[in-house]
Amino acid sequence: GIAEGHAVTFSAGLAVAGARPFCNIYSSFMQRAYDNVIHDVALQNLPVVLCLDRAGIVGEDGATHHGAFDLAYLSCVPNIVVAAPRNEWMLRQMMYTASQANHPTAIRYPRGIGEGVEWRDTPFTTLEEGSGEQLRDGSDIAIIGVGPMVNVALRAAEQTTRSVAVYDIRYAKPLDTTLIEDIASRFSKIVTIEDGILRGGVGEAIAAHLGRTASTTTVTTLGIDDRFVEHGKPAELYAECGYDSKALLKVLESL
Repeated sequence: GIAEGHAVTFSAGLAVAGARPFCNIYSSFMQRAYDNVIHDVALQNLPVVLCLDRAGIVGEDGATHHGAFDLAYLSCVPNIVVAAPRNEWMLRQMMYTASQANHPTAIRYPRGIGEGVEWRDTPFTTLEEGSGEQLRDGSDIAIIGVGPMVNVALRAAEQTTRSVAVYDIRYAKPLDTTLIEDIASRFSKIVTIEDGILRGGVGEAIAAHLGRTASTTTVTTLGIDDRFVEHGKPAELYAECGYDSKALLKVLESL
């Protein structure tokens, strides 16, 4: 059978012995190994890289396979860095960065093909963990995207009548609070978009941080509401959950 808990604990053992294990498990099935992640990897602060395939909406496999919860269930665990690449090249760099780290890292990426960005034979780059970046400038609204949703944000920003800046947060944990505060100082309206559950997700973490700073910037969060998502074609499910390009455009025009 599939033994996710054993795979995580075995990876912890390899790390204790000096290896740098990459433990590859579906996002939804990593839930079965949650205790192992906390007690065997995070508590010992071991350099295990958890590669979470099928993060976010997966389509026809249905509610048991959607990787909706990983951003929420991992971001609350001490010592773990949580990374979300927007494309193939970024995934390559995040994997390389994780291989150099002395702590656990979880990298979540979706099912299906990427954006078509060239990544083979590109130089390895060590990223600054917990750092985001601005990809597009604007003056009306700022969108903070998580993982592949950054690409949805970029496409929507090109189509809307509003002047929209787009940021890639890159790491769900630790959050780039310096960047977030800078965005809030420049924009009165922020939209976050993530392919995961909203409750306990990145958007709520951003809103909570700004709340602690007494910021008056409003934060609109797009993602999966407090519900289970059934099976269906991904495009249909993104629309149903309200965070496809059309839904994002509607939000941008209404703010």
